[in-house]
Amino acid sequence: MAGSYANSGEYIKHHLTNLTYGQKADGSWGIAHGADEIAEMGFWSINIDSMAFSIGLGVLFLWLFHRAAKKASTDAPTGWQNFVEMMIQFIDDSVRGSYSGKSALVAPLGLTIFVWIFLLNLMDLIAVDLVPWLAGLMGLPYLKIVPTTDPNITFGLSLAVFVLVIYYSIKMKGPGGFFAELAFHPFPKYMLPVNLILEGVTLIAKPVSLALRLFGNMYAGEMIFILIALMYGGGIALGIFGGFLQLGWAIFHILVITLQAFIFMTLTIVYLDMASQTDH
Repeated sequence: MAGSYANSGEYIKHHLTNLTYGQKADGSWGIAHGADEIAEMGFWSINIDSMAFSIGLGVLFLWLFHRAAKKASTDAPTGWQNFVEMMIQFIDDSVRGSYSGKSALVAPLGLTIFVWIFLLNLMDLIAVDLVPWLAGLMGLPYLKIVPTTDPNITFGLSLAVFVLVIYYSIKMKGPGGFFAELAFHPFPKYMLPVNLILEGVTLIAKPVSLALRLFGNMYAGEMIFILIALMYGGGIALGIFGGFLQLGWAIFHILVITLQAFIFMTLTIVYLDMASQTDH
């Protein structure tokens, strides 16, 4: 497909642009057909592809695990049931090792985060030209299938975790204890403004680092797949070499997408554990 674009830059730009819906400069609402229209739509525009794939994969995750629970059997467990039980045991062990408090929410949250983000990342292994080509046949100008290459999705996930961190901090320590943690550490009380700045930056850095780490790694991985795809338009020899590179990167990327899901889950559990501590 790279040969159907004017140049490599246009090809890369097209594959990294979301299918965006919003209000255009003339006041009408619709799908943007270029970077200028996307910029004009501003903050209230919606990346339809990111939302659709995120919600769809979330529903798929719930359906698959619900199906396993509904058909669970102690007599003759299926392979899928064994896999789901293995996943639950893995998450349970991770929570026990990182969370020292008692909560009925943390383990299900860890399972949801790990599986959902893994599925979002897994879309990166689909051929980069396949879905945009199918979208073109349906008249859609753009279509990105890896939601975690969209910072709106990664920040949405991290902000949800941030809200839980604030909730657990206030629930476990009370409003006064939460404020005291921000205002009276790490320096003495008379340095309250400095403490507030330092602890405030530390608190805000948690969701920012969660979002940017996931987005940066997945965006870079997608970019490498796109650059490798460009090699297919450079002749037979370069195309064969690109095929081997693509296979090698895809195999390595399986580790990357799994690791990123695990890191996001683990840091979420650790942040909630820190929020639940009352020893300060």
